[in-house]
Amino acid sequence: MEKKIVFLDIDGTILNSQGEIPQATKEAVQALKDNGHYVAIATGRAPFMFEDIRKELDIASFVSYNGQYVVFEGEVIHQNPIAREHLLHLYNEASEKEHAMVFMGESIMKASETDNGFIEESLASLGFTYPDIDKDYFHQEPIYQALLFCEEKEEETFASHHDHVRFIRWHPLSCDVLPRDGSKKVGLMKLLEAAQLSEKSAYACGDGLNDLEMIAYAGTGIVMGNAVPELKELADIQTAHVDENGLALGLKQAGLI
Repeated sequence: MEKKIVFLDIDGTILNSQGEIPQATKEAVQALKDNGHYVAIATGRAPFMFEDIRKELDIASFVSYNGQYVVFEGEVIHQNPIAREHLLHLYNEASEKEHAMVFMGESIMKASETDNGFIEESLASLGFTYPDIDKDYFHQEPIYQALLFCEEKEEETFASHHDHVRFIRWHPLSCDVLPRDGSKKVGLMKLLEAAQLSEKSAYACGDGLNDLEMIAYAGTGIVMGNAVPELKELADIQTAHVDENGLALGLKQAGLI
């Protein structure tokens, strides 16, 4: 079988509604590797937020921070931090409007303020506790992604006059902030280049708004049954809900396992 590369989103794709990796998914990932394919994670999470998943599934390639920090077989091949002046501009406005932020570096994240309910609730949905506080962290280290804590109606106000960054909502109370040119698609392209494969050899699996560019670009887009409607419109293969072993079923339908 011709070698392929398979990109797997985490939340809602690898992890089910209980935040667990189904046994069928573990077996499917192993089958992909047994069949000689590359397996890569493609996520909005920071590398330090899914190290346990990489270890459990024995995956050494990943697109993290929605494409801003990319590793191929254990080697860092792409880094695209947000420009410090753009972060400062956004932070100043967020602070004036009393919205909290979290700044995410290579190995840690820092919050701009203490005891913010939006931070606590949204990060808890991923199984993470409140970060340490350092509102000046983005002055000290490269920041590959930030989190802005606000509701959707408030996000639109920020997006209308911060042209150098992108806002991608992942929770009712929070959105990712990326460089304007950042996306999972960019990370996918970097990994394809490193693996010396074409986009036709790429299979991308996902369920969220941050998967749109990746699913559209990959040779085959496998979209979960629990995906947002916008992503389902781009699907080459629409599989079952993540809680119904959708990932394993989709990979079988694609003929990869």
